[in-house]
Amino acid sequence: MLKKRVVAVVAVRDGIAVQSIGFKKYLPVGKPEIAVEFLGQWGVDEIVLIDISASRRGDGPDIKMVERVAKTCFVPLTVGGGINQLRHVDQLIHGGADKVSLNHALYENSGLVSEIGKVFGAQCVVVSIDAIKTADGYRVYDYLRTCETGHSVKNYARLAAEWGAGEILLNSVDRDGAGIGFDTVLIGEVCESVNIPVICVGGAGSPLHFVEVFNSTKVHAAAAANFFHFSEHSVTVTKSTLTKSGIVIRHDTHANYASAMLDSRGRLLKKSDAELENLLFERIEKEVI
Repeated sequence: MLKKRVVAVVAVRDGIAVQSIGFKKYLPVGKPEIAVEFLGQWGVDEIVLIDISASRRGDGPDIKMVERVAKTCFVPLTVGGGINQLRHVDQLIHGGADKVSLNHALYENSGLVSEIGKVFGAQCVVVSIDAIKTADGYRVYDYLRTCETGHSVKNYARLAAEWGAGEILLNSVDRDGAGIGFDTVLIGEVCESVNIPVICVGGAGSPLHFVEVFNSTKVHAAAAANFFHFSEHSVTVTKSTLTKSGIVIRHDTHANYASAMLDSRGRLLKKSDAELENLLFERIEKEVI
């Protein structure tokens, strides 16, 4: 059985890692290289670094920023933002990226997916789809023009697979920063429409949300941004909760919180005084001669 993956997303705006809320409000987190270093140490399986201001600038991806981030990242790194030429991919791969994420550029040049695949392999190409719920179903959202494009998300996902994408990064605009859980209906529809791995993101606010999406859909990986940045021990607690729920994942850190008590948001609860006292001392019975 393939292990499910827990992925962290780091959104970068004007060189600063930010917390995104509904694609409209952004709160600063700090330097992206520091955020990535911590997330890697905390035990995430992969990191997705998205420069949300790169396409607006129109001058390509920030290669120097990616190089700084890659030096602190020891898990697979996917980079997106401003990529619209094959040379951008070459620069990013040489700068330390393992995969690239394409979004807005594909509206005008869908052939870029196959171009990258021929040179670097399909496993290198992630097609990012921003989805918004409308009266007519889920539609692809254009974050630059801040409107939906009219494309059905399911059909667009199928096209991405036909173009040669290795994975799909499915982002729920409605759930972005909401912390109310993943949109399992959206995720389920896309997973049933394609035969390539799907990573879902948007809405995580508790470890139980990861359990829910893995149990109710065929998604291969679940990702979070804000939840991992602002909840202590968030990655380890999430993986511990998944393991207790019988979901097969990687767990490489020594801490596993197997006996920990958690609240509804996945925050660690204080142990009883008796348990804490037992943790301080190793009790050795008196030797009988």
